[in-house]
Amino acid sequence: MKRILTLLIILTLFSGQAFCQDDSPYKTSLKVDAPVIVAGMGLSYYGLTLMMDKEGLSEAQIMNLRKSDVNGFDRFSAGWHSDQAKKTSDIPFYSSFAAPALLLLNDNVRSKAGQVLVLYVETMAVTGAIFTMTNGNVPRIRPLVYSNEVALSDKKKANARNAFFAGHTAAAASASFFAAKIFHDFNVSSSAEPYVWAAAAAVPATVGYLRLKAGKHFLSDNLIGYAVGAASGILVPQLHKKANKRDISLIPVSSPEYNGAVLTYTF
Repeated sequence: MKRILTLLIILTLFSGQAFCQDDSPYKTSLKVDAPVIVAGMGLSYYGLTLMMDKEGLSEAQIMNLRKSDVNGFDRFSAGWHSDQAKKTSDIPFYSSFAAPALLLLNDNVRSKAGQVLVLYVETMAVTGAIFTMTNGNVPRIRPLVYSNEVALSDKKKANARNAFFAGHTAAAASASFFAAKIFHDFNVSSSAEPYVWAAAAAVPATVGYLRLKAGKHFLSDNLIGYAVGAASGILVPQLHKKANKRDISLIPVSSPEYNGAVLTYTF
C-alpha cells in the first residue's frame, strides 16, 4: 500500500493542469476533483497508519485458534499458505496498474491523456481510502495463521490481522475496470469491447485467486475487494460524464462509527 500511495502522489504532480477538456465525454474540475484526490490520499495514509498500528496476536491467542471458528463460507481455505502463490500474484497485480497506459494506444483517448490521468488518480485514491480505512479498523485474521507450516513469529505480526478486505484484489479491479470504462466511453460500440471487459474482469479475478491460495485472504475478503475496486473503477469516470448533466462528486469519509464514501448529487 505504501508503494501505491507513493505512485498516487507522483501521478498527481503530473496531472495538475489536466482538468478541462471541452471535447471529452467527461467533465473534470479543479475545485471538485483536487479536493477529492487530496482527501483520498490523506485518508489512505491515515488508514495505512491504522493498519500498521494494529496489535499482533499473542501466542496464547494463536494456540487457541480453531478452523471451526471461521464462518462456513470461508472455512475451506483456513490454513492455506503458499509463498509461490503470493509471489506469482504480484505479476498480474502490478501489471494491472499499467492497463490504463495501454489506452494511449487509442487515438481518442490519447488526446485526452491528461484528463484521463486525473480520473485514474482519483479512482485509485478513492479505492485506497476505502480499503485502508476499512482494513485499519477491522482486525480479521488471515487464513495462513491457521496453518501449522507458518512460523509463529509471522503469525504474531500485526500484518497477520489484515485480511479484510483484499487490497490487492481491490486495487487490481479498480485499475482494470477503470481502463475498460474509459475505453468504452471513448469508443462506443467498438468491436473490441467484449475483449476489453473480459480482460478487465479476468485480471483481478486472477489476483484474488492467487491471494486466496497464498493464505492472505478468505474468499469473502476477495469478493468484497473485487466489488469495491470494480465499483470505483466504473463509478468515478461515470460520475464525471457530461451526459449526467448534474453536479456530482464522490468523497471518501470516515468516522468512529463507519467508513465509506459520500456521494453528493446536486440538481
